[in-house]
Amino acid sequence: MSIPGFPTSSDIYLEADGMRVAVVQSYAARTAKSSVAVEAFGESEPVATSPGQASHVIELSRLYATDQAIRDGLNFYEMKDFSLVICKPDRKVIYSGCQWSSIQESASIGSMVLEKVSLVASRRIEVQT
Repeated sequence: MSIPGFPTSSDIYLEADGMRVAVVQSYAARTAKSSVAVEAFGESEPVATSPGQASHVIELSRLYATDQAIRDGLNFYEMKDFSLVICKPDRKVIYSGCQWSSIQESASIGSMVLEKVSLVASRRIEVQT
């Protein structure tokens, strides 16, 4: 039984060139934003802050390649500019422009399972469903 509001493994997947290439068991996302203090002459404290760019880092656990991706010869190590899609009851969260930064592989012969993958995404958007 799934808990409403929480994604299940069928609701978290990687997409490349418009095709679902892998399903993901779980994820943890971290977004950080740097900001810069704006200082003014004669003031003892900053007068404002200026927001910087957001950085999105996502840790994925247990990736399973789809049958079609396996037939097409998917190579996770060569993937670039792909998307992570997380379906929630009322919206989709899409991390796009993804590049992997680390891959930890552990699987039996012939299977396409990756244990841990770290991604860096250039964008994060939410789409109402």
